[in-house]
Amino acid sequence: MPLPLFSGWRHAFGAGYGARRIREDLLAGLTVGVIAIPLGMALAIAIGVAPQHGLYTILLAAPLIALTGGSRFNVSGPTAAFVVILLPITQQHGLGGLLLCTAMAGVMLMVLGLLGAGRLVSFVPYPVTLGFTAGIAVVIATLQIEDGLGLTLAGEPRHYLDRLVLLARALPDLNAGDALVAALTLTILILWPRWSRRVPGHLVALAIGALLGALLESYGWAVDTLGERFSYRLEDGTVLPGIPPFLPSFEWPWNLPGPDGTPLLLSFETIHDLLGPAFAIAMLGAIESLLCAVVADGMAGTQHDPNAELIGQGLGNLVAPLFGGIPATAALARTATNVRAGAYSPLAAITHAAVVLIAILWLAPLFSYLPMSALAALLVMVAWNMSEARHVVRTLRVAPRNDVAVLLTCFALTVLFDMVLAVAVGLLLAAALFIKRMSDVTGTAPLDTQSPRRPPLDLPASVVAFAIKGPLFFGAAEKALGVLRRFGPEVRVVILDISNVPVLDMSGLASLERLHDDYRRQGIRLVLVGSSARIRLKLRRAGLHLHEGSLAYVRTLQQAREKALRLVTDTIDRAA
Repeated sequence: MPLPLFSGWRHAFGAGYGARRIREDLLAGLTVGVIAIPLGMALAIAIGVAPQHGLYTILLAAPLIALTGGSRFNVSGPTAAFVVILLPITQQHGLGGLLLCTAMAGVMLMVLGLLGAGRLVSFVPYPVTLGFTAGIAVVIATLQIEDGLGLTLAGEPRHYLDRLVLLARALPDLNAGDALVAALTLTILILWPRWSRRVPGHLVALAIGALLGALLESYGWAVDTLGERFSYRLEDGTVLPGIPPFLPSFEWPWNLPGPDGTPLLLSFETIHDLLGPAFAIAMLGAIESLLCAVVADGMAGTQHDPNAELIGQGLGNLVAPLFGGIPATAALARTATNVRAGAYSPLAAITHAAVVLIAILWLAPLFSYLPMSALAALLVMVAWNMSEARHVVRTLRVAPRNDVAVLLTCFALTVLFDMVLAVAVGLLLAAALFIKRMSDVTGTAPLDTQSPRRPPLDLPASVVAFAIKGPLFFGAAEKALGVLRRFGPEVRVVILDISNVPVLDMSGLASLERLHDDYRRQGIRLVLVGSSARIRLKLRRAGLHLHEGSLAYVRTLQQAREKALRLVTDTIDRAA
């Protein structure tokens, strides 16, 4: 089977591509690139690594995913959803462990795409996705309080509630300069879209925040900047503030610093420890990328190839860590901006990476003046946008109670523990509640009560007729068939209409087989009505073969009545 690569390009060229489309792609890429630069740096800082690693991710993963993926419009790079997963990895395994984990996740994504698992993401229930997304947003916003207010925590928080306690204790010592910059930046981010949508609000807010920070410092107010927090070293040993104004070099992840600052070193124990986090990265990356592609298709009226998108995401996350890139996935906000800006093909995403390249080579020194509190305010705004608060409130108001329970469970577990546990428990809870709903749908009742308009069958007292309606599976089989054991000793034939049974699993087969065995011991005949060819084949494979003395298959209720009367007559004749 050929690899489903370059699907996005094939779809774009198949729909027609010319000079006007190229110009639209270039302009869209320029718009998205301007937005991606501060976001890439801010998200890298949020997960505990230097800001240039976020830019390296865009520079390498974004064009590779755009070239090989299955969506024409997806724009990939660091995203806020990864913060809650990646920060603990960085703290426990260092930069080297994070990049190795990213490469492992890339391999997993490629395997998922090659196995055709792209469609499986659609089986993740909406309340699960909404719950853990809102929980991630709350955690991200909480993480920004420290830099946004210039706080110094007395110790490393072990969990979310511990962080809240430490933040509350540190509040009296907040830095007024950082707090002012954060407040002004956040205000502009909120209000700017009401004034203009042509100029990205991120750019305006950070520029004004940097100017305010410089002004406050000139008057003696301390404002923490990116250049004061981060630095890089030249080959001659010179240390300079900010981010390096040159391209990343190739380096195996296990040669980079681990948690203690020394090279990570590759070992079986390291790979074993990173398998779980890598799987979490792969699953979240798959979910976010494919949901993003669905949204883009809805906006542009196109279709994507989910398996090709997974393979493209895998390639991007496999290659980027070799040059310092952190995990990448399709970013919903940047993709939506890409579509609204007029993008037509993956060239727009490649152009946005070229904008980042220019920024690294020529604008890197300016980034040193960005206040950390302004970047924190930017991430607070990102967290608010990804929280989908209106959808959460609407779901809580109108959704069934079971879905509300799933949403709140995923939200609480994400905030208090971690996203992996939240998704696992959410899926299990959603599945259990779905099984409960399906079992409630399935039921068995006397045949005449199933359709009052059906003419009566005029059956003797020795014949009873029942109908099963709904799927006969492990969650409902025993309950549905239990009714068929509750009648008097005069009954000699049971008619069972299974024409409205769409699904029959092994548990249902086993329950029917036990029911048939019970009937045989009691001398009761069973007549099955209306089974489809597929269901009938399953029954016979399970051992419920046609048996003149105990089991019969018929197509209609009239045939069932005639068969039952003959069986009763045969029973009376034998008794005589």
